[in-house]
Amino acid sequence: MTTLAGTRRISARAAGITPSATLTVDAKAKALQAAGEHVIGFGAGEPDFPTPAHVVEAAIAACRDPRNHHYTPTAGLPELREAIALKTRRDSGYDVAAEQVLVTNGGKQAVANAFTVICDPGDEVLVCAPYWTTYPESIALAGGVPVAIFAGADQAFRVTVEQLEAATTRRTKALLFVSPSNPTGAVTPRHEIEAIGRWAAERGLWVVTDEIYEHLVYGDAEQHSMPVVVPELAERCIVLNGVAKTYAMTGWRVGWMIGPRDAVTAATNVQSHETSNVANVSQRAALAAVSGDLEAVTEMRRAFDRRRTTMVEMLRRIPGVTCQEPLGAFYAFPNVERLLGHSFCGRVAETSEELAGICIDEAKVAVVPGEAFGAPGYLRLSYALADEAMVEGVSRLAALFDGATPPSSLP
Repeated sequence: MTTLAGTRRISARAAGITPSATLTVDAKAKALQAAGEHVIGFGAGEPDFPTPAHVVEAAIAACRDPRNHHYTPTAGLPELREAIALKTRRDSGYDVAAEQVLVTNGGKQAVANAFTVICDPGDEVLVCAPYWTTYPESIALAGGVPVAIFAGADQAFRVTVEQLEAATTRRTKALLFVSPSNPTGAVTPRHEIEAIGRWAAERGLWVVTDEIYEHLVYGDAEQHSMPVVVPELAERCIVLNGVAKTYAMTGWRVGWMIGPRDAVTAATNVQSHETSNVANVSQRAALAAVSGDLEAVTEMRRAFDRRRTTMVEMLRRIPGVTCQEPLGAFYAFPNVERLLGHSFCGRVAETSEELAGICIDEAKVAVVPGEAFGAPGYLRLSYALADEAMVEGVSRLAALFDGATPPSSLP
C-alpha cells in the first residue's frame, strides 16, 4: 500500500529541534532529588524567591470573580496591556501605546511570535553568541536561519559592529540583541548599543531585543533599551519582556512583545490560532505586579549581587577555571577549557558537555554545558539559589576538579 503523505513520520522541522538543555538539566537534577540524592542545582534560570504576596492575593481574588472564567481578547486584558505600556515608559523610557502590546504565554511565546512574524523561509537572523538555548530553535521553527556570531570572555561577551557587518549577507533580515545576557551576565554599555542600533537601522534590519533581565544589573552597570537609545529603529524593533525574572513569577507564564502595530497585529493573529489568550488568573496577577513598585526586585537584586560576588570569587580560586564577572542577570559563565582532557573519578572529559555530565554523576552538582549556548568550553551556573546551597555546590565542584588527573598522567 502506498501513501500520499510521504515516508517521513515526524516533520523535518520538528525533528531538527533539540530539547531545552536548561530544562533537561533541571529535570535530571529533580529526578535525582526525588530518588533521595542531595543534588545542588545550578541549572534552572529562575529566582528562588516566592512571588510577592500582593500578586498572589490578586490571583486568589481573580479566581473568585466569574469574569475570569471566560476568554479574554487574544492580545490580553485591555487594562494589562495599558499597564505594561505604562510600566515600559516608567522603567525604560520607551513610550508605547497599549495597542503595541501583545500578552503572551511566557517569554518563550513572545520569542516565537516575534520570529514567526518577521521570518520567511531562508531569512537569516544574526544571533549574538553565547545565546539562550531557545533563540536559535525559535528562529528555525519560524523558517529562518540563525547565524551565530561569537564573542568570548576576551570581548566581555559583547559582539562588535565589525563582527555583525562581516556576518551580514543579502539574506540577513534581523538581529537578535540581548542585554543583560543569559547565559553570560554581560551588560552592553550605552555607546555600544547606540552603535549597533544605528548600524541595524542603516541596514534596514529588524531588531528583536529581549529585556527580561532589565532590572537585574549590578554595580555601575546600566541597562538601556535599544529603541530608546536609537529612536529611528522603533518601527523595525520588537521588544520582548515578561514578569518571570523581575517579580519571581516564572511559573505564572506571562510575557509580552512590544512592537510596531502591524507586527503586533500579525503576532496576535498567529497567537489566536495557537493558544488564544493567556490564563486570566495569571493576567490578573501580572496586572498587580506591573502596576506596583519594584520593591520585590530590589530585595532580590541585593541577594543576587551578594551571591554573584561569592560565586565568582570561589570559581576563580579553582585551578583551571577562569570567570568573567557577570554584570547582569543571575548567571556565572566560567571557562573550563583548561580542564578538558583531564580524568575525573576515572572518566575523561573531552568536552564541557562531558564535564557537566561528570559533575552531576560524581559530585551531584547540576550545571549547564556551554554547548547549549553556542559556547563549548564553558559552563553556566545560576546563582539564583540559597547562599548555603550555592557555597556547597561550588565547593563540590572545586573538590571534583582539584582531584583531576591531567592528560599527561593518563595511561
